[in-house]
Amino acid sequence: MDWVSKVNEELEKMPDTSNEMEYWKKRSIYKIPACVTELNKKAYMPQAVSFGPYHHGEKHLQQMEDHKHRALFHFLKRSNRHFQLFVDSLAEAVQELKDSYDLLDPAWHEDTNAFLQLMILDGCFMLEILRTATQTLDDYAPNDPIFSGHGQLHIMPYVKRDMLMLENQLPMLVLEKLLAVESGKPMDEEFLNKLINNFCSPGFPLVNKIGKCLHVLDAHRKCMLQVDPRWKIRRAKRHAAVHGGTDEIIRSATELNEAGIRFKKSKSTSLRDISFHRGVLDLPMIVVDDTTESMFLNLMAFERFHVGAGNEVTSYIFFMDNIIDSSGDVSLLHSKGIIQNAIGSDKAVAKLFNSISKDITLDPDSSLDIVHKKVNEYCKKRWNEWRANLIHTYFRNPWAILSVVAAIFLFALTILQTIYSIYPYYHNSS
Repeated sequence: MDWVSKVNEELEKMPDTSNEMEYWKKRSIYKIPACVTELNKKAYMPQAVSFGPYHHGEKHLQQMEDHKHRALFHFLKRSNRHFQLFVDSLAEAVQELKDSYDLLDPAWHEDTNAFLQLMILDGCFMLEILRTATQTLDDYAPNDPIFSGHGQLHIMPYVKRDMLMLENQLPMLVLEKLLAVESGKPMDEEFLNKLINNFCSPGFPLVNKIGKCLHVLDAHRKCMLQVDPRWKIRRAKRHAAVHGGTDEIIRSATELNEAGIRFKKSKSTSLRDISFHRGVLDLPMIVVDDTTESMFLNLMAFERFHVGAGNEVTSYIFFMDNIIDSSGDVSLLHSKGIIQNAIGSDKAVAKLFNSISKDITLDPDSSLDIVHKKVNEYCKKRWNEWRANLIHTYFRNPWAILSVVAAIFLFALTILQTIYSIYPYYHNSS
């Protein structure tokens, strides 16, 4: 049989384990399968601009292509470098760039020139977009539809959302090589990381180096997870005495509050900065807006498909889904400064967290497993719940406190009156 012969031939050519590892190691940008996108297709599909080959040429994204060419000319003119230098630099790494994409269309493998053109065009446009957060690009017209103040207000939010989609990424190597040719020296990876962070998370500066990143989405993820070394030491001390995992689901925020647990905003916005100590659950502040759902879904997709990426974002969403069941939970967390609601009702925020956590798989070695265990152990102690009920019932507001104090005072007076009433009787008897 021809098929048997073909299988035997391919079996002979089968690479060893080390070669297979290298093959998979090169992948960093993935096509998301239908089993994942089916729940929310719009969250994974760019609506304003395409970056890279997966969505290039789609009809609804064609309008942005003219703006890309215009940005390329501005980039080249400002750099004062010959265009061929950029082409040669990326041509040296063209195979590495192709290997970054999982399930790349064979047409891109066959037409290397078209692939290089795509990388340079999209790469220059992405750099120009990133620079708008920290630089004034005054070589553009003041009424430019993209790079003017008007464009930054009305267009950039859509571009930013599309830039944080897993299927819409460019290898970081593209940006590094373009910047290296432009500046005439090797590019410092932390310079590019800061550029990305300033655009994606304005107002939240990097507190330490995040190292080499695969693409913009990976860099943004690492920025969201950055933890100051001092906070690491503090958290390590708090968690050192707890061992083992737990399969129990943590209660909702209102139930935890009724069990005596207090909520407090963490000192950082890192999704890792979640800890529980002496009845206080520290959680990072998060702004929930129209881009939150898409961003988290793509971050979790990256963790799901890229081996070795980690599971911190997925763990955070799983944790938040557990403590948020209703609008009341959102209202409680909002009152503590943990959730900043920019999408409307508290019910909408609760629905968002409950929906994006569907079909996610939690790593048994999750970094939040210790917090789960400590919170559940605290809730099992009846004294904590009794104390919480006492506080909620009698010390909820100043008037309730005054009533309790007055009742105690009256009770004390009654006891004293009784003592003074019976004391003469016993004294005369003696």
